[in-house]
Amino acid sequence: MTDTSELLPGKSRERTMRRVTLTAAFINLMLSAAQIVGGVFTQSQALIADGMHTLSDLMSDGVVLLAGRQANVAPDSEHPYGHARIETLATVVVGLLLLGVGIGIGVDAGQRLFEPERLLSPEPLALGFAVLAIVFKEGLYQYTIRVARRIRSNLLKANAWHHRSDVVSSIVVLVGVGGTLAGLPYLDAVAAVLVAALIAHMGGKLIWDSARELIDTGLAEERVEHIRQTILAVEGVKNLHMLRTRRMAGTALADVHIQVPSRVSISEGHQISERVRLAVTDAFEEVTDVTVHIDPEDDEHNPPALDLPTRTHLLSRLQGQWAEISETRQLENVVLHYLGGQVHLELYLPQSVAPDVEAASNLSARLREASKQLAEVGEVVVYFRGNGPR
Repeated sequence: MTDTSELLPGKSRERTMRRVTLTAAFINLMLSAAQIVGGVFTQSQALIADGMHTLSDLMSDGVVLLAGRQANVAPDSEHPYGHARIETLATVVVGLLLLGVGIGIGVDAGQRLFEPERLLSPEPLALGFAVLAIVFKEGLYQYTIRVARRIRSNLLKANAWHHRSDVVSSIVVLVGVGGTLAGLPYLDAVAAVLVAALIAHMGGKLIWDSARELIDTGLAEERVEHIRQTILAVEGVKNLHMLRTRRMAGTALADVHIQVPSRVSISEGHQISERVRLAVTDAFEEVTDVTVHIDPEDDEHNPPALDLPTRTHLLSRLQGQWAEISETRQLENVVLHYLGGQVHLELYLPQSVAPDVEAASNLSARLREASKQLAEVGEVVVYFRGNGPR
């Protein structure tokens, strides 16, 4: 079962990332040294290129360690949403490292292809080094990706794929060295070029994906639609619009406008919004927070009439209209509903001001007539304590 303390930025998540990365860094250091030295002694350019690729993993491990520490610092006054996007920025750095290494290796190997006298002739022992790299790198990938998925860290996933790209490149080296030993001298350099292309491609992909996150690209359309249906299934939600999502390192955030029945109380509307938030965060593990805006009507097509008077201003004007109705001095409450470009009133009076049905009907009619003298006033409903509307 997933430790929830590892899913959000904090000390537990940082410790997990540090443990995984230090393990990878140690193995990368040993393996890169073995590959480069082995490549020199066995005369394999492809193996040397693969060792440089492994060495670039060591640099990316350093970036992960630094970023993992900073990204898991608690929110503060300057960063109220936390520091998680430091992970995203660090992933861009890892991508740039990969891209640079790939270009450098590719240029060198390409030059050798056009200068046959510079081609190397690898020894059979180079095959052993290639197999060793494949075994260790695949093990590192499986270990890192498993933890990355558990704590939802895109930075660790990037590092895991860095390890997996080494597996692929080592397989290419194995084929290249084997082909050269079989009498095809160009294959070692061709393998180095292919390794370089793989490295550069992975670097470009990491940069692209992280840049999309930094500019708040939303979740996949299918995922957003699932979130939409989850919200619509919550009791009290009539409709929704302006559903927006964005990623924050390994998590996702969402905000949405939901339409609720227009006459519900503020407390009921808040309860509905909380049920929406919990429904989404429970159903979608990566979504850690949902901001819910309550609408009594579809303000996407019928925007709020902001020119309508505020409560204080409207009541002041209504008092003038009610000047001849002495019973209004005993008003217990006035509820305002801003709907359809008008203000609808609910007036609450004690039953003592209208002791019988006829008196209540007459008073209600006078209040409606007086209130509707104001153009912005729509429906007027009068309630007497202990009776229904009149």
